[in-house]
Amino acid sequence: MKEKQKIKLGISIGDINGIGCEVALKTFEDPRMLEFCTPIIFASNKTISQQLKDLEINLKFNGVRDAEQAIEGKVNIVNVWKEVPKIEYGQATKEGGDFAIRSLRAAVAALKEDKIDVLVTAPINKNNIQSEDFKFPGHTDFLAQELDGESLMFMVTNSLRVGLLTDHIAVKDVAKAITPALIRNKVAIMEKSLKTDFGIRRPKIAILGINPHSGDSGTIGEEDDKILKPTIKELFNQGTLVYGPYSADSFFGSNSHQNFDAVLAAYHDQGLIPFKTLSFGKGVNYTAGLDKVRTSPDHGTAYEIAGKGKADESSFKEAVFTAMHVFNNRSEYLELTKNPLQKQKIKRG
Repeated sequence: MKEKQKIKLGISIGDINGIGCEVALKTFEDPRMLEFCTPIIFASNKTISQQLKDLEINLKFNGVRDAEQAIEGKVNIVNVWKEVPKIEYGQATKEGGDFAIRSLRAAVAALKEDKIDVLVTAPINKNNIQSEDFKFPGHTDFLAQELDGESLMFMVTNSLRVGLLTDHIAVKDVAKAITPALIRNKVAIMEKSLKTDFGIRRPKIAILGINPHSGDSGTIGEEDDKILKPTIKELFNQGTLVYGPYSADSFFGSNSHQNFDAVLAAYHDQGLIPFKTLSFGKGVNYTAGLDKVRTSPDHGTAYEIAGKGKADESSFKEAVFTAMHVFNNRSEYLELTKNPLQKQKIKRG
């Protein structure tokens, strides 16, 4: 059983010109972190050595050719490349994007082969990662192709969880993208994740309206009345504890989110602006619905402070702990549900 060993935690380094390496290395500069997991960073010895020198981080590492060679109690570096990329802190270069994707591809391959148990991804730049063989707007879309299951972008903290009906699409396309089928699908993924990944037996889910004031009975758009409300009612009648649609402008300010285990927002900024306002530095981007566990910090490349040693590793550290927490919850859930008589041991919400 994997719980007898420390969780093998893979890390893709993100944009080498951003703060990804910095927050990852700062996280494991604290030797106590090695008591919880075995970190395996996909990059190269020379690249990590350069970052350590530039950022004045005191950390020793163990270089390996394959994740299977990782040693417990050490920070392991899988040598994905032999080249020495030019690091230009704060600059969105093509080279920075190329090496970010090389790190990600190697880490995902190891995840699929069970050489690592979970994956934490450092931030990438959505523009410089684009190439002929990589045409994805971000991590979530790439992982959805590579792994089994259907993905849900899920922003989480200990007390707040926000998922998205639509994520990286233009605002002008949101309303027509939200269909009854999409709502049913995303609610199902969220409900399953809350049960298996977070140990909530009967999760309560709130859905935010598409239009201001949820359309004001059709005065400001008909989508809420014609699409959201009937689908929410249908799901509720089938036994899913889903409620709404709620007017997004006052939902978080009135602390209504505290009455639910998770919130499903209609589009990216509707969910992420309040989430990051309430939780910045503590939030984690979790890709729910897939057969493997992947998390990421809630910030971007932060070019403006890259290379200056100013980056705060708090969110990355939370991403590490969340990945381990979800992995352990999934393992426990699978064990408990093998024996129906033990189902009641699953934590209640």
